[in-house]
Amino acid sequence: GSLPGTSAEVLDQELRDKISPGRITVDQWTEVITTAHELGIPTTSTVMFGFLETPIQLAKHLDLIRGIQQRTGGITEFVPLSFVHTEAPMFMKGLLDDVRPGPSGMDVIKMHAIARIMLNNWIPNIQASWVKEGPRMSQLLLTAGVNDLGGTLINESISTAAGAQHGQLMRPSEFRQMIRQAGRIPAERYTTYKTRRVFSDTDEELDPLDLVGDNVEEIFGSYKRLVKLDTFRFEHPNHSRGAKV
Repeated sequence: GSLPGTSAEVLDQELRDKISPGRITVDQWTEVITTAHELGIPTTSTVMFGFLETPIQLAKHLDLIRGIQQRTGGITEFVPLSFVHTEAPMFMKGLLDDVRPGPSGMDVIKMHAIARIMLNNWIPNIQASWVKEGPRMSQLLLTAGVNDLGGTLINESISTAAGAQHGQLMRPSEFRQMIRQAGRIPAERYTTYKTRRVFSDTDEELDPLDLVGDNVEEIFGSYKRLVKLDTFRFEHPNHSRGAKV
């Protein structure tokens, strides 16, 4: 198994104090990750981009991640995560000034490509989040430094809650087709990136998930529908309807 390197956002304390005051600090995040590595537990690593960060802050983030990997060697992959603004309070409610509505397509490509350049000798795997980027952009990113597309997932919750339009399910056969269309060879891996299986061009063996019909929401339910219900929405007391601040 491994430990997720999430909650990193951008590892710049000044920026973190703006977007998530009181949350885990840069030093604390670094301590958690390096301690896991010292205990023999590998971790992932991430960055969120396309909101308030500057190119310098992103460069420092990548440098910090690379420095950790140079010391410990415990990071299995790096995953750039586009900011999904649709339901994000800091964008929708104007909690912070100058928040961008996520990265442009070119920003997404550059982020993954630069990550490959900066981390290539140390972190061999750069993952595209198809939940955030969608199948077509993820396919394109396979030509811009990405060598991993993550998992099939069912009812992914975090990006969906923020308003992402993808994340219900990606069937294994759809993954393989997408990868082949990009001129790459599909392979299945374990969490630690040990290869489980490499698929040939003619291999069309079906996975149980491939047999799921188009009525996915009826079978697995829908997290997207769930978070649309007011019953499951939290309103900060200072920002609730009709509240006087």
